Amino acid sequence: MKENSVRVIVIGGGTGGMCLAHGLRRAGVDVRVFERHRTRTDGLHGYRVGIDPDGSRALKACLPPDVYDLFVRTCARPPETFAFLDERLRRTLTVPLRTPTDDVNDEKSVSRMTLRQVLYTGMTDVVRFGSDFTHYKQTETEVTAYFADGSEVTGDLLVGADGTNSRVRAQKLPHARVEDSGIVAIGGKVPLTGETRALLPEGVFPGIGLVLAPRGMACILHVMEFPWGTGGGSPLPGDPTGDHINWGVSAHRDRFPADVTGFDGPRLVAQTLAMTPRWSPALRRLFTLTDPTTCFPISVRTSVPVPAWPTDRVTLLGDAIHTMTPGQGVGANTALRDAHNLVRALTSGSRSPQVYERQMLGYGFAAVAASKARTGGDQLVHRPVIGRLALAGQRAFLRTTDRVPALKRRFEASLYTSRGGDRE
Repeated sequence: MKENSVRVIVIGGGTGGMCLAHGLRRAGVDVRVFERHRTRTDGLHGYRVGIDPDGSRALKACLPPDVYDLFVRTCARPPETFAFLDERLRRTLTVPLRTPTDDVNDEKSVSRMTLRQVLYTGMTDVVRFGSDFTHYKQTETEVTAYFADGSEVTGDLLVGADGTNSRVRAQKLPHARVEDSGIVAIGGKVPLTGETRALLPEGVFPGIGLVLAPRGMACILHVMEFPWGTGGGSPLPGDPTGDHINWGVSAHRDRFPADVTGFDGPRLVAQTLAMTPRWSPALRRLFTLTDPTTCFPISVRTSVPVPAWPTDRVTLLGDAIHTMTPGQGVGANTALRDAHNLVRALTSGSRSPQVYERQMLGYGFAAVAASKARTGGDQLVHRPVIGRLALAGQRAFLRTTDRVPALKRRFEASLYTSRGGDRE
């Protein structure tokens, strides 16, 4: 190969791309990651990522033991319960989550910015920042990636791990589409203090809360407590994470102003308050105490399934191929699963991504469909009249489940298995 060549070129230094790079490096494969951000701390967001057994299994297999240990040590306190609530913060169902028995088969909470710093640990010589990928060219024997600064690199395989707006996908699969799910969300972060802790209802601390409200509105609540406390002090460079509460309010886009995605932090907090006048005063107080610099809006998008393609020297991973709504909370975990499976494929006898691609298209788009079914603009709860009946039915089901031990056990088991607890 050419002098500036590497065996595997990874476009994108996000969760999936970095997990893949670690796994390939551990296996002795020459790998380089090309990230468009200029530094390891650019573009950081501090929201929660729930790492399920699929994700932990992939990270443990791919990361060096000391880096995996750092990942575990920088996770927040694991959630103990999952509480379903109404907009007045009255409980409809509280499900106890399984007590961790090892460092893999449990539910972990990690700050997205902290996880990113963990994945960059020990990879200074692998990641090239400020690399704005433009296009690739491939032949039967090699593939070359080109960048906006005029540089290029040649390798045996190029992996597009460059997210929902993937330029690799746009060139490889120009027919592949990412569509609007019909849902818009506003998220924010509140420091965890004595006052904000007292605003949380029973079952949400320590744990996760999901408010199901009229007109198809919902609010997720995540409590994030770290070993180093409220004042920051993460052991990772450039990571200001401290104890906090994440919240995210979502609804059909028709409930929001058309230009909401252009709002700044204070306007987003005001918009959230304007949309929730009859919600619990405690929850509205939590919105008021939000640091407006942490607020951001998002138009939730989802990938349209594509058929299998002929295997060549370019493949895709994570959101670059199967962007999904947060309905099941498995987007990052599916990207990690991709990375683990692709490492195994590239270090097997064939050293080809073909088997990986066939498997990934199956489980990846199954996760896309399941996530959209839970968080999509076409759900009945978003319709003007039938939506009230659908919400009443949801609440009746949750209250019945809360009162019947056998149903609650079955519900808890379904949470575990849907997040990878029944694999391997």
